[in-house]
Amino acid sequence: MDNELPSLPPSTDIQIVTYAKLLSEGRGNPQPFSPPNPNDVATICYTSGTTGTPKGVVLTHGNLIANAAGCSIATKFYPSDIYISYLPLAHIYERGYQVLLAYFGVAVGFYQGDNMELMNDLVALRPTIFCSVPRLYNRIYAGILSAVKSSGPLKERLFNAAYNSKRQAIMNGNNPSPLWDKLVFNKIKAKLGGRVRFFSSGASPLSPDILDFLKICFGGRVLEGYGMTESSCVISMMDEGDNLSGHVGSPNPACEIKLVDVPEMNYTSDDEPHPRGEICVRGPILFQGYYKDEVHTKEVLDEDGWLHTGDIGLWLPGGRLKIIDRKKNIFKLAQGEYISPEKIENVYAKCRFISQCFIYGDSLNSSLVAIVSVDQDVLKTWAATEGIKYKDLEQLCNDRTARAAVLSDMDAIGREAQAML
Repeated sequence: MDNELPSLPPSTDIQIVTYAKLLSEGRGNPQPFSPPNPNDVATICYTSGTTGTPKGVVLTHGNLIANAAGCSIATKFYPSDIYISYLPLAHIYERGYQVLLAYFGVAVGFYQGDNMELMNDLVALRPTIFCSVPRLYNRIYAGILSAVKSSGPLKERLFNAAYNSKRQAIMNGNNPSPLWDKLVFNKIKAKLGGRVRFFSSGASPLSPDILDFLKICFGGRVLEGYGMTESSCVISMMDEGDNLSGHVGSPNPACEIKLVDVPEMNYTSDDEPHPRGEICVRGPILFQGYYKDEVHTKEVLDEDGWLHTGDIGLWLPGGRLKIIDRKKNIFKLAQGEYISPEKIENVYAKCRFISQCFIYGDSLNSSLVAIVSVDQDVLKTWAATEGIKYKDLEQLCNDRTARAAVLSDMDAIGREAQAML
């Protein structure tokens, strides 16, 4: 076996050994157990670089444990639970959950590593806990609606009746009739293994409509949270039994949250009916600083220990926090209109034809540009129902009828969102 190992140039000063040899050397040289101290560095987790160059966030064992301890008060898992891990372990969202799940003794199953096989992995593992990001939830939402529309008028009416009845019961705080699950929703639940009782969404905003849709179709608890790498993950999360959607819940008990006025954007604590401002966080969950980057550290951490997140929030009744804007990610068009591209991107993410959307603009122009990546499966299925012939995806995307259908759906979603503002 050792003869089959690759060799590296001597200049690298790196030696490769087999795992079996490593275990053997460890058994022959036992060392006393040396647990880490709370202030010891646990990890340097790099940000995604969405707003600039990726920065190394220095997190201690105390940071990670404080975050998990705060989350454990509002969220209860059990050794009988099963979690499927498929989100990137380089991101704090998945890392934070791994620490929390270990505390509760939850079994963790890792997917095969192929996103195309994820649905098969879910059916095989049958998890009870499922954490994801809005992009996947949007695809689940679009997939279910597409299947319902193609199932025929009778089944579509049955689904709508079941959905509206269950939604009304949940909003009124009542238990929905189990008949609807037997007739309609158990088949949908089976797509994720049939046992998921807890859904979590993070990393970016989830549409309230889709959160409610997941709650109705899959049952169980569906919550949205808010956090950052710099806060060891969770800053706030929805409380159990809270049926109001469109917010990110109450503060993690392991931190404080305050809103600071942003006068240049007309957000102040005196705003009616709800106080608004930049979300600032303080507590034992906060990072130690950016690795070898004191300048950027001082930009976000003030002298009193408050982390300035750059996100704009407002307080709703019951101590609920709602994210409404981004302080840094705005720009002004030529006519002086301020634009928040993330808001627009999140609206169009609900379009059934779209997998990703990027909004661009600058102060020299008076209009925006949208770069859209289509959902290939949805578009191809639609083309088959319309009898459109094509050689490849490029030809289909250039088809006038297909382009008109995508644009029409985007217009409809845009008008609906505008009417709700």
